[in-house]
Amino acid sequence: MILYFLCFVLFLVGLYGVITRRNVIKIVLGICIMEYSINLLLILIGYVHDGVAPIIVKGSAETNFVDPLPQAMVLTVIVIGLATTAMLLAIAIRVYRKHGTFDIREIKNLKG
Repeated sequence: MILYFLCFVLFLVGLYGVITRRNVIKIVLGICIMEYSINLLLILIGYVHDGVAPIIVKGSAETNFVDPLPQAMVLTVIVIGLATTAMLLAIAIRVYRKHGTFDIREIKNLKG
């Protein structure tokens, strides 16, 4: 139970970084921390103590299998998170080239 609470605290740390920081790079890092906390939560949900891989062999009497769905979801979330982070950093670099700063307060007149 304490591990789920720590995942929630890690998510709140990332959310705090997104809400309170004005630097675009720090906001992207806060989003990454939030993504990692969700990954950790999914891994904890799928964990089974003394569980084995869900491979059924003839003559096997194992019934304590690990659910592979959370593991597959985490792999998918990692790939999507990597693509999202790359896109956010590319946008941050383009904004920096145009305005010369990463500070959101100084970038007020974003016109297309």
